[in-house]
Amino acid sequence: MDYQKVLGLGVAGNFAGHLEQAGEARDFANVKTAEKKAPKALFPFYLPNKEDSFLKEFPLSKTALRIPNDADKVQIEPEIGIVFKINYDKDQVASLQPLWFGAYNDCSIRREGAKKISEKKNWGADSKGYSPVSITIDTLAQGGVLDDYRIASFLIRGDQCFDYGIDSAVRDYSYFHEELLTWIVDHMNNQKDEGPMENIHEYIQACGRPEHCLISIGATRYTEFGEKNYLQKGDLSVVLAYSEKDYTPEQVKELISSFRFSEIKGSLLVQRAV
Repeated sequence: MDYQKVLGLGVAGNFAGHLEQAGEARDFANVKTAEKKAPKALFPFYLPNKEDSFLKEFPLSKTALRIPNDADKVQIEPEIGIVFKINYDKDQVASLQPLWFGAYNDCSIRREGAKKISEKKNWGADSKGYSPVSITIDTLAQGGVLDDYRIASFLIRGDQCFDYGIDSAVRDYSYFHEELLTWIVDHMNNQKDEGPMENIHEYIQACGRPEHCLISIGATRYTEFGEKNYLQKGDLSVVLAYSEKDYTPEQVKELISSFRFSEIKGSLLVQRAV
């Protein structure tokens, strides 16, 4: 697939505790949700064909993360990214058909005073990451393939490997399965431009109603190291989506820390900070 034609969206606040660790909970203090555990907002990180927006710049990379010269607080955000086919009914999104998923890095700048979520998300080429290894999926229903997957992330600095995100089960997302799909479709159609949120419906129309979208469904919580340490040039960022039928978290850490990347089953994303 040509990802330069794929609409890029993300779900904010879909893993308990992440926004607080990222210092972003206050940004959503006035955002009303249907229930306490619900995600806070849907945000854009890539808008193909929207020439009047900084989000027109294609941000995805399989190998590199570019650290801006004017930002010193850049963090890995380990997530699952899902590619969907978008089904329309006139100008509305009628449904989303999941096609495949992979390890995703919603790499973000902790930028004080940013008015919109997207201002922390796309600073040009190589500011995001999506694994070159995708895993086919035909449903998000309970009992599907994703239920067995976990998300792990690491920062390798020199010869030291640090746990960056807490190894977490995908099924522990606050919203998942059909509940998440329903929420995403509703926010694609009805989310208003208020506070940190943006009008996704208007963006979809401006982009010519793309046929596909890549949606990152939320970042996991950080370890103590991940919460307090930011990316430096030369670091390796590692995000892995793996089946708990294949490995334990301890086995994954051993494979990553010994640089045995080629042996790993699952969807692996390794990016060098430059």
